[in-house]
Amino acid sequence: QVQLVESGGGLVQPGGSLRLSCAASGTMFSRNIMGWYRQAPGKQRELVARISIGRSTNYADSVKGRFTISRDNAKNTVYLQMNSLKPEDTAVYYCNAKPSWYDSEYWGQGTQVTVSS
Repeated sequence: QVQLVESGGGLVQPGGSLRLSCAASGTMFSRNIMGWYRQAPGKQRELVARISIGRSTNYADSVKGRFTISRDNAKNTVYLQMNSLKPEDTAVYYCNAKPSWYDSEYWGQGTQVTVSS
């Protein structure tokens, strides 16, 4: 039904930038709450950023002012612009969708972001 495919991860130096994209298939993309999560080895998966149907956003304190989540409903895509990257941002980043019309959620396969000199 709903499939999520992330892209844009890679290796970047501290202070650099990356933009992650999540392309969604399925129906009614505009009625999904979309989010980005990340998980580093040995750590719990954590919410990085979320964007609502009405495009309100919230962010983890650790990324506020550096990351921006956005959505383009016409393209069924959600983005995560990551600036001023730090080594502690290194993790696998996952796209998440929560449909508003039924109780379920969907995850992408994850994309690796490595911030290192």
